[in-house]
Amino acid sequence: MLEQITESLVGFNKEIAVVVLGALPISELRGAIPLGLAMGFSPVKTYVLAFAGNMLPVVPLLFLLQPVAERFRHITAVRRFFDWLFERTRKKAALIERFEALGLILFVAVPLPVTGAWTGCVAATLFKIRFRLAFPAIITGVAIAGCVVMALSLAGIELFGGAH
Repeated sequence: MLEQITESLVGFNKEIAVVVLGALPISELRGAIPLGLAMGFSPVKTYVLAFAGNMLPVVPLLFLLQPVAERFRHITAVRRFFDWLFERTRKKAALIERFEALGLILFVAVPLPVTGAWTGCVAATLFKIRFRLAFPAIITGVAIAGCVVMALSLAGIELFGGAH
């Protein structure tokens, strides 16, 4: 499915494709950076586009996740989804529960599945980390994750060949 989304986005505008892929919950910048480099963008342009895309949903998620979850909790499917999402996040986020904002930075900075900005927003909501601490922590974590993904992507290009 992610491949189909990527292919359809590339047909529009390459820059927008990188931003949108960066904004999506599964790929985030872990998918957007390799895409931008594969499209021939410079590392700086790729990083900026992927970072911007990854940050797009953060403010709305931090402000709206809890009210939306509460507002639609009476709908069984919605309640089950949010129960699953919050429980899954709680299991993965012991670091955040213990160290709050610092833990949130470290959690988001690790570029692995279920550790990005989207899950960071869920964890910040779940552990009631205030916006003034959560937002800069998530920005910092995304910036670090972007540097790690960029370094790994460039190393991969150098090792295995290919243009960037």
